[in-house]
Amino acid sequence: MGKYGMWKVAAVAMSLALAGLGGCRHAPDETRVRDAIAATAEAAEGGKAGDTVAALTEDFDGNAGQLDRRSLANLVRVFALRGQKVHVLMGPVDVDRRGERMTATFTVTLTAGAGVLPENAGAYVVETGWRREGGDWRCFTATWKRAL
Repeated sequence: MGKYGMWKVAAVAMSLALAGLGGCRHAPDETRVRDAIAATAEAAEGGKAGDTVAALTEDFDGNAGQLDRRSLANLVRVFALRGQKVHVLMGPVDVDRRGERMTATFTVTLTAGAGVLPENAGAYVVETGWRREGGDWRCFTATWKRAL
């Protein structure tokens, strides 16, 4: 992974995995996407790899090929096995419907416990793409960059 690889993966995982929550079927779609993003962040902080990627599609693409679903799950596992904690501070999530799909844009600030390179911590602007699969909204793409 590149210079920011581990943190980019964590940012994407936290922002995406939450979309597939099944308990919100009667909530508005925008609320379901926001709730999924929040759950993803919580799962990543808890070191729960499966829950972190639960809302991602099988063909998920993070930052134009830098990260896929499996890579993200493995990253969360590595952090958990090493006893490293990732802390996530989410900004407001702006959800926009675009035909049959949705986008969610937000900022996320990542910090970590001992053993994580401090240059990878920081604030990121994240844009995610969502599509309906069955009855759930799932994240199929995400891009992120450092916030200035």
